[in-house]
Amino acid sequence: MKTFLLFLFLMPALVAAQSANPYPFTLAQDSVYLRENYQKSEFMVPMRDGTKLFTQIYAPKDQTVKHPILINRTPYSCQPYGPDSFRQRVGPNPFMLREKYIVVYQDVRGRWASEGTFVVLTPHIDVKKSNADHDEASDTYDTIDWLLKNIPNHNGNVGQWGISYNGFFTSAGSISGHPALKASSPQAPIANYWRDDSFHYGAFQLSANFGFYAFFQERKQPIKQLSSSLFENHDPDGYHFYLNMGPTANSESSYFKGRNKYYYEHFEHPDYDDYWKKRTILPHLKGIKHAIMVVGGWYDAEDLYGTFNTYKAIEKQNPGIQNIFVVGPWRHGGWAGPSGQTLNDLDFGSATSPHYQETIEAKFFRYYLFDEANRRTANSVGLPEATLFETGTNRWRTFDTYPPKGIEQKKVYLQSSGKLAFTPSTTGAAFSEFLSDPAHPVPMASKINRGFWAEYMVDDQRFASARPDVLTFQTDTLTEDLTLAGPMMAHLIVSTTSTDADWMVKIIDVYPPYAPQNPQKKEIVFGDYQQLVRSEIMRGRYRNNVSKPEAFTPNTPTQVALELQDVLHTFKKGHRLMVQVQSSCFPLADRNPQTFVNIFTARESDYQKAMHRVYHGKQGDSYVEIGVLAK
Repeated sequence: MKTFLLFLFLMPALVAAQSANPYPFTLAQDSVYLRENYQKSEFMVPMRDGTKLFTQIYAPKDQTVKHPILINRTPYSCQPYGPDSFRQRVGPNPFMLREKYIVVYQDVRGRWASEGTFVVLTPHIDVKKSNADHDEASDTYDTIDWLLKNIPNHNGNVGQWGISYNGFFTSAGSISGHPALKASSPQAPIANYWRDDSFHYGAFQLSANFGFYAFFQERKQPIKQLSSSLFENHDPDGYHFYLNMGPTANSESSYFKGRNKYYYEHFEHPDYDDYWKKRTILPHLKGIKHAIMVVGGWYDAEDLYGTFNTYKAIEKQNPGIQNIFVVGPWRHGGWAGPSGQTLNDLDFGSATSPHYQETIEAKFFRYYLFDEANRRTANSVGLPEATLFETGTNRWRTFDTYPPKGIEQKKVYLQSSGKLAFTPSTTGAAFSEFLSDPAHPVPMASKINRGFWAEYMVDDQRFASARPDVLTFQTDTLTEDLTLAGPMMAHLIVSTTSTDADWMVKIIDVYPPYAPQNPQKKEIVFGDYQQLVRSEIMRGRYRNNVSKPEAFTPNTPTQVALELQDVLHTFKKGHRLMVQVQSSCFPLADRNPQTFVNIFTARESDYQKAMHRVYHGKQGDSYVEIGVLAK
């Protein structure tokens, strides 16, 4: 789940400069610069209820000018601890180091060196009646207030940023209402745990949660040392490891054994109930008065939903504010890395991460935190509403709205004999079918991995199209470029011989047979390559109501609608558009027994084979609704 971010925050050396990075300084040079030009201090900052939060401050030694404050609140630790132990870099990205912000890191309530009790995605309290009513918005407010009163030589302007879980704290902080807060950047922010990290439409994200919560543990008192894993997994093949684990229930009974309440809470709340609803920040993102920049990656395997829906919620609920949106060709947190030019087998042609860091992120914070006079002029920051990297053509594009204007809604229809077309068919077989066997689920990726491999988001799908339990539909060869933009929705008419089923839909770019080789990837055959563009999975019992699961009636055609989330991708002339439909993606999602039982208590005998059908033509049309962007 958050393994990438854990290493990102605890091991800054991982982001050392690479050859493709235009940043002019090495990590060693920046480390020396930081020690020579900054002083570090540590405080226990009191919140309104008396709880004290551990807070580190890196302040420029330069006293000739006043400096803005940048805050990062984290559950992943402020390490290294101690006033003489320095990070190698501070701030959102290296390009901002020499601009000399006062950079603040804080362990959130109940984590690491801070006091209090940690609550998963602390529910927001809209109306606080006393100091006992606190949440992440109030903790942000109290932190800002304390910094302004106790830290010398600041200019009165405060900004905040954070990735993933830290992005949630940034979103929550943006509704704190503190007048000194001028700029916030939630990046890949968690917005709805049931929809992104914990579950995807009810399909439990087994390998991500299993690996994450082995390290992310409850603690009884403040600590400054990393806890050891609750257990070890020495099997490098995650597919093999999780299949041998057996039913999902065994992940708890054989491994966690009641030692991590955060993990077990998933078992107690498989439906989208009040536990998840009150932890969803989106409806509370109101009353924001300062500038926002939401950032994410097209290939974020963890918080893609959070990225798009945080932007959309802020845009809808805060008319008139500066709300900037940036999406690049990155995995989770990839924009904070040194290059961003490659991902798995793909090469995007340029170092996209430094480009974002220097020309977008640094510019955003510099404008709103340093230049107060210009800040009063709407939109004069010079950044467009949306800056998006168009994959397929590998170019940055800018738009004054998101989704972009000029999108035409179209439908691509699943047809018999593996055909995919922009018009429905009235001939051919009425359905396509496959046998789904929980004992042999479809792997999440073509390559051996430990069960959660973030780069599966662009993986070659030829391994899947060769399986009999994956339905494959594709268009004829495209005679002109086809650019898909904005959200997509799959509308399927399906049936099963059992009472439950997962449904997964994938959008794939099929390269032509003559696609050239990449000299840097000589081992990859790009002819007929099937690049995954977007995918999503749904636990079928939630097709009508995410809060009230409903069994399938065996052998009865049923409608299933599955939101695939947004894209900006061009299928080039000579390529094909492919849609795949399957019922498992293991072990990214746990196995559905395909019987209407509580999966978190299901026994091995509950896991049954089932024949699944997808209908087209006479029984009704199954199709994917897409947005096509005009040239």
